[in-house]
Amino acid sequence: MRETKAEYLPIEKLRPFKDHPFKVADNEEMDQLVESIMAQGVLTPLVVRSLESGEYEVISGHRRLHACKRAGIESVSAVITEMDRDAAAIALVDSNLHREHILPSEKAFAYKLKMDALKHQGQTCGQVGHKSRDTLSEEESGRQVQRYIRLTNLIPGILQMVDDGRIALTPAVEISYLTNREQRELLETMECEDCTPSLSQAIQLKLLSQSGNLDIYTIFDILTQRKPNQQ
Repeated sequence: MRETKAEYLPIEKLRPFKDHPFKVADNEEMDQLVESIMAQGVLTPLVVRSLESGEYEVISGHRRLHACKRAGIESVSAVITEMDRDAAAIALVDSNLHREHILPSEKAFAYKLKMDALKHQGQTCGQVGHKSRDTLSEEESGRQVQRYIRLTNLIPGILQMVDDGRIALTPAVEISYLTNREQRELLETMECEDCTPSLSQAIQLKLLSQSGNLDIYTIFDILTQRKPNQQ
């Protein structure tokens, strides 16, 4: 059984988990959390692990930590658990995936973080398209997990379009096979023409990229084709 202990820790000694995939935004939800903490304190302790530096890395509670900083709180209740980074990464992902609102980019990098941690531990995820249901997600199929992980290959501008709902998951997966240069040219064309590719157009782009025949002129020609529903 993993050793744990509860303590009040100074906020200044708490560090966010390095490269954690879940965004902490200053929005209306955060404002409400700050108000709640100022009125009632932190009702659920943070979960942290100790570092060699004497500081603590947050595993669960990044939003609560940010709210505490905004509220001017100097110390917070936390459960200290002894685990290595890989075990902590898996715990972090598992404790956040049940949230109601998760962006596609958050899921993408969360599944990748957990997959890498499992690999470091010597556990196999099989061919992430088939056997990952048991190791990476209890709710989504291995194929769907694989689709999300592909999104980590998108450049930030295109990934933001996926988060904003401008590009659906399936065409985004096809676009992820384009090189960074091709994706930058695609992004430039999408912004100039105020359009996004359909699934069939995204597949066209992928096939041309794989054959070495994709350039900005071809991208323009494909994106400015009239779609069937525009006939």
